[in-house]
Amino acid sequence: PLVATSVTGYISYNLLEPQYETGISLYILNRQNPDSTLSYSDIVANQQFVKDYSEFIKSKSITRAVIDELKLKDISPGSLAQNMSVSLKNDSNIIIVNIVDSNPERARDIANKTGDVLINKVRELTKVDNVSIIDRAEIPSYPIGPRPVTNILISFILSMGAALGIVFLIEYLDETIKTKDDVEKRLGLEVVGIIPVASLK
Repeated sequence: PLVATSVTGYISYNLLEPQYETGISLYILNRQNPDSTLSYSDIVANQQFVKDYSEFIKSKSITRAVIDELKLKDISPGSLAQNMSVSLKNDSNIIIVNIVDSNPERARDIANKTGDVLINKVRELTKVDNVSIIDRAEIPSYPIGPRPVTNILISFILSMGAALGIVFLIEYLDETIKTKDDVEKRLGLEVVGIIPVASLK
């Protein structure tokens, strides 16, 4: 357990890069005429519309444009999509786009650029301005991971469990006879006498 815990602590503190997360919130409305009254059917349609946008945000069309405009050299559209999470806020018309990156400034830039690119792409495709930014992403102050203390604690618990399991397994599989009870239980023989261990002195 001590070795596993030490290795985990070394890796967590020295080898793993800190990861930062920040996000941008967007409001999406599926209506040609924004001044018209919003009906119940509009609300239902909007929720499905927002879900469709959630998929569109992580598409290569969006991620590649973000990479090109920010001139990111060491990231691909696929890896950017993996570091991006899109969620709906309480089944509303609000989408939260979160970005995780090892650089806090770059995480903010990617999140904000994603919102800008989405607005422009939607305007090009639909000729309608139905996406607006509510809150722009800010530079995160603290990393979300790795968590060295948590990792060390988990490693200690798992290694202790593994060690105890091995000890129990060895004891369970041990068929050697050590006591009088072992003779009677395993061989079915009655012990007549016990020869003491002779001292060499």
